[in-house]
Amino acid sequence: MTLNRRYQLKSYFRSALWTVPLVALLFEQVAGALAQTVDTRLAWAGLALGVTGAQAVLNAIITLTLSFIVFTFGSLLVAIQVASGQYTPRIIATTLLRDNVIRYTVGLFVFTFLFAIKDLGRTETAVHQFVVFVAGLLGLICIVAFLFLIDYAARMLRPVSLVQRVGEYGLAVMDSVYPEQSTEAQSIAGSQQSPGPVERTILHRGRSAIVVAVNVKTLVAEAEKAKGVIEFAPQVGDFVGSGEPLFVLHGEAGAIDERKLRASVVLGTERTMEQDPLFAFRILVDIGIKALSKAINDPTTAVLAIDQLHRLLRSAGRRNLRTDQILDRAGNLRVIFRTPNWEDFVHLAFSEIRFYGAENMQIARRLRAMIVNLTDTLPAQRHSALRNELELLDRSIEKLYVLPEDLKLARIPDSQGLGGASHAEEVV
Repeated sequence: MTLNRRYQLKSYFRSALWTVPLVALLFEQVAGALAQTVDTRLAWAGLALGVTGAQAVLNAIITLTLSFIVFTFGSLLVAIQVASGQYTPRIIATTLLRDNVIRYTVGLFVFTFLFAIKDLGRTETAVHQFVVFVAGLLGLICIVAFLFLIDYAARMLRPVSLVQRVGEYGLAVMDSVYPEQSTEAQSIAGSQQSPGPVERTILHRGRSAIVVAVNVKTLVAEAEKAKGVIEFAPQVGDFVGSGEPLFVLHGEAGAIDERKLRASVVLGTERTMEQDPLFAFRILVDIGIKALSKAINDPTTAVLAIDQLHRLLRSAGRRNLRTDQILDRAGNLRVIFRTPNWEDFVHLAFSEIRFYGAENMQIARRLRAMIVNLTDTLPAQRHSALRNELELLDRSIEKLYVLPEDLKLARIPDSQGLGGASHAEEVV
């Protein structure tokens, strides 16, 4: 099975809601038979229920669990609509559908539902006391789980919870793509090597799609084996149309079997965060600018998104955002694999939010606070892009704020947006 197929299956099963209930169905068959065996051996009097009482208990459990299942899926559909409309559709696949609490809770409901139905079918003339007791215990657990699920869902759909979850995912992918801490810019620039002449170009065939992930280790191994250089033309997250360059092979790499190279690339219909650190920024920026729209007008939610962007930028600024060139163990260039640099992260984090939100004092002050803090805490090699953003912010607010008192207030860095640092000195 190729990497593309394995990745697609893994991603599908991670977000599919039916997989856990299916496993619960299979597990119920085993658990039901085991409970029946234990009941036969124990001959336990249990709750001393008669046939009518046992049937009433099991019918109540069936009704409860079926109601829980219907309510959960109905609420999930409403949550998806609200979240996609108020925040961004990008959080559906990355956050809501991959939430294991919801999936496992539904699995518990399905398991209990099937367990009670199976026991009810056996309770016609005799009562299996232990099995009924287990069913009743599962019913109580389902009630507690349902109440917990309501509280959990309400907390999960809060803006602060959603943006924090996206921030956590972003930090995780940042750590996987850029595992090393920041080094001096001079040492990075000195590692550039010439890939040599282009011997062959491999074009994308089939449907147009988005690059989701690439097995870089396989590319390095193939290039090292051929003693050439493999250049991956697009970047993770790019849309690749049919007939566009996918690989550019330099030197002896021209002889590599293209099937191996194609198998190392995962293509999909939408971006994911597994190898795409910019996508976490994209989601947070989308949440921020939607909150700043005239229809929603919720700058406080935009400030929450900026909080997480601040967190991600600090992590990116402290890491070695390596060059596009990947070397083998001997120090020879083997793969050219493009990843976002510091300017890419900064432009995405600031540009659109500044454009749509500079007229709001909360946003102007929060952006300034982020720039000031990052300048104080990150290495000097990161300061140039931040200074450019500060200059653009100043030029924007000078055009937007007519009253000098408002302009002075907008120039104060405030990590809360408005209200947390009004006593601070004006920062020019």
